[in-house]
Amino acid sequence: MTKLLAFAGVALLWVVPTAAHHSFAAEFDENKPVTLKGKLTQLDWLNPHGWLHLDVVEPDGKVVNWAVEAGAPNALVRRGLRKTDFPIGSEVIVKGYRAKNDSPTASGTTVTFADGRNFFLGASDSQSQAGPAAPGR
Repeated sequence: MTKLLAFAGVALLWVVPTAAHHSFAAEFDENKPVTLKGKLTQLDWLNPHGWLHLDVVEPDGKVVNWAVEAGAPNALVRRGLRKTDFPIGSEVIVKGYRAKNDSPTASGTTVTFADGRNFFLGASDSQSQAGPAAPGR
């Protein structure tokens, strides 16, 4: 009985992280590309996905804080990004895809810094998503 309980406990450890992870198609819409230009307000450098938060000024002057999902920190580091590359207040342009629920949330594909550096933000190098996001909001 003890071995069975131990096995069940280990099995639960494998299942919980998998259940917590979502697919792109479950949350984001490949038919809703978005280009966001704004100031970085927060960076969450954590697994399974990092998050960029930026203030975007809408055409009517209203400021909306967007949450943009990125790849895991170790994937971003392999692409040449470091946490220190994202100082709060930095101007960035992020391309990606809007959330299906139309909240100010997106899955990021690229980030471009004011100095012209451009990096892939996606969750995987193979990016099973729709490809590079076109401008459009």
